Amino acid sequence: MFAKLSKSILLLFAIVQATLSHAQNWKPTTAAVTFKIKHALGSTADGSFKGFSGTVVFDANNLAGSALKASIDTKTIDTGLGLRDKTLKGSDYFEVEKYPKISMVSTKIEKGTKENEYIGYFNLTIKKTTKNVKIPFTFTQNGTNAQLKSTFQVNRIEYEVGEKSSLLGDVATVSITLNVQQ
Repeated sequence: MFAKLSKSILLLFAIVQATLSHAQNWKPTTAAVTFKIKHALGSTADGSFKGFSGTVVFDANNLAGSALKASIDTKTIDTGLGLRDKTLKGSDYFEVEKYPKISMVSTKIEKGTKENEYIGYFNLTIKKTTKNVKIPFTFTQNGTNAQLKSTFQVNRIEYEVGEKSSLLGDVATVSITLNVQQ
């Protein structure tokens, strides 16, 4: 009798563990990656990237077991101006043939100061340069759906995306909105 009860308890524990592990895996459903950068005479240049792929393992109660990994296709850059996009895809900027992806992989995730706020530490790779960057984000869950949002800045010069210029700012503001579901 005790052996049967022990087996039942172990089976129940295994089922609960499997359910909890599965609950951490989120499938990306839609993604928006946009950027803004100062341009000539105080204006801004806006654009976006497509071609998002990634994995999201996130559990607010187990941040040490959480991991975020994402990439975008550099050839999908779109600023609404074909000539500008062609220039950005070329050897002076993103070199899309040689460096087809921009990627980021979390190394650590911490709780932020407010509800649903977190701080991720990511290895961000643009072209041949990888830097560990600190990126704040929110993760808001609604049942089996959730949304991850972030806005952060990247210094393009540090990643050899173009050169110093009086016409183009050094720092781009990047915004990411990622919808996921279990």
